[in-house]
Amino acid sequence: QVQLVEAGGGLVQAGGSLRLSCSASGRTATATRMGWLRQAPGKEREFVADTWSGGNTNYGDSVKGRFTISRDNAKNTVYLQMNSLKPEDTAVYYCAANSIGSIKFAYWGQGTQVTVSS
Repeated sequence: QVQLVEAGGGLVQAGGSLRLSCSASGRTATATRMGWLRQAPGKEREFVADTWSGGNTNYGDSVKGRFTISRDNAKNTVYLQMNSLKPEDTAVYYCAANSIGSIKFAYWGQGTQVTVSS
């Protein structure tokens, strides 16, 4: 089991920045893939970014060039630096991790609200 706790959401004006963090505990050694997804009201959950234990990262098209995901293995923490925020980035952001033997996200945090005002 892996437990995930997000922090860092809030209200920001368009063009501003926020940094989200996700602290992992439990069997963190099995979490080779960690990432962020988001869900806006009335919309499906959307992939934002992920990072792999080997160092690879991937981004959703809507955030490329604006968001950066990073991972501090010593602290078991994943960060999402969000710059040039837009109102359409408003959503609940979820941290996620895979389980051993699968690349699919199996563990989820409780979510943190990000609201971008125009």
